Amino acid sequence: MPAQTAPTRHKHPLRRLLKSPLTRALATPHSVDRYLQALHPRWSVDTVQATVTAVTPQTHDMLSLVLKPNWNWMGFKAGQFVQLSVEIDGVRHSRCFSPANSVHRTDGQIELCFKAHANGFVTPHLLANAKVGMHCTMSQAMGGFALPEHRPDRVLLISGGSGITPVLAMLRTLLDEGHTGKISFVHYARSAQDLPYADALADIEDRHANVDVIRVLTDAPEGGDASGLFSAAQITELVPDHSQATTFLCGPPSLMDAVTTHWAGIGAANRLHSERFTLTKAPRPDASATGDVHFARSERYAANTGDSLLEQAEAAGLRPQHGCRMGICATCTCRKTSGVVRNLQTGALSGPGEESIRICVSAPEGDVTLDI
Repeated sequence: MPAQTAPTRHKHPLRRLLKSPLTRALATPHSVDRYLQALHPRWSVDTVQATVTAVTPQTHDMLSLVLKPNWNWMGFKAGQFVQLSVEIDGVRHSRCFSPANSVHRTDGQIELCFKAHANGFVTPHLLANAKVGMHCTMSQAMGGFALPEHRPDRVLLISGGSGITPVLAMLRTLLDEGHTGKISFVHYARSAQDLPYADALADIEDRHANVDVIRVLTDAPEGGDASGLFSAAQITELVPDHSQATTFLCGPPSLMDAVTTHWAGIGAANRLHSERFTLTKAPRPDASATGDVHFARSERYAANTGDSLLEQAEAAGLRPQHGCRMGICATCTCRKTSGVVRNLQTGALSGPGEESIRICVSAPEGDVTLDI
C-alpha cells in the first residue's frame, strides 16, 4: 500500500451545481447550506458535517467516537488534528482532537478519542451525552505533526493519556502500508484501568512481529510492562536504541518536557517530533497585572486581570471566535492595534504595534487594544 496520498475533494456533479454562483444567488439572502441542512443535517456545500456512528468507552474517563463525514471531508495525515464543534445549550463549542485511525481506513469514517478533563466543559459533556446519530461539525485536518512522506525505517512512538491518538494513527497507518521496520510504541498511563485501546494494542502486538508495545504505569507497580515516570535510565532500558529512532511524542506537559530534555541531552533533538495539546502558562514576570484592555469594535474597556485575552474578552461578555484554546488551531487570531502582549507558551513579548495574535495564548502587559 502506498504512503499517504493527498486527499482530493469529491467531484460529484451535484456538488458543483450547489456551489455555483447561480445557486448561491438564488439562495440569497440565506446560504445554500441553510436549505440543505433543513433536509438533512449532514448536507452542506462548504462545511464538514459528520454523524456519530459508534461510541466506545476506552477507560472510565476516555471515550472514542467514530464519525461519518460528508463529501467535503478531504482526509488527513496521520498525526494531524481536527476541530470538532458541538452545540451545548444552544451555544457552539469547538475543541481539537486527533484521529486515531489509519489514513487508509476504507469506509471513509474517522475515529476520535478524548479524555474528559475534570475542569473541562466540552469533553465531560461528550462523555455523558455522545450517542450514535449525533450530528456535529468538523474542520479540515490541520497541524504539522504528521508522518513524513518518506517513512523512517526505525520508529519510536511515545504517548501519555489522550496523547495516544495521533501516534496510534501513525502506528495503524504504517502497519496498513506493510511497514517492516522496527516500531516501538511506549504509552504512559496511571494504571492498567487507565490504558486506552488495550485490546487493540495487544492484537497489534500479536499480529506484527516488528511492533513492540510497552505499557508504562506511573502509579501502579503491576499490570504493565514497566512502571514509574519517564527517565533517561528507564527509556534506555526499555528502548536501548532510542537515540537512533525517529521519534514522535504526544502527551501531558510533564512527559513531553522530560522527553524533550533527554533527547536534547543525547544530541538527538533533530529526531524528535512532538505536538502539545495542553497549554502550559509561563510565569508572569510581574507580581500583578496592570493596565486596561480595550475591545475597540465592541467599545468596551476592562481592567487587565493577567488572564489570556480570550478569557478576558469572555469575562467582558464578548464571544470571539475560538477553537482549541491552546494556541494550535489559530481560530482565535485577531488584530492587536496597540500594546504589548506576552505569549503564554513561551513567555516572549510582542512588539507594541499592530499585528495579528492568537488571543487564547496571549496576555496583556499593560494597556492593549484589540479589534474585537
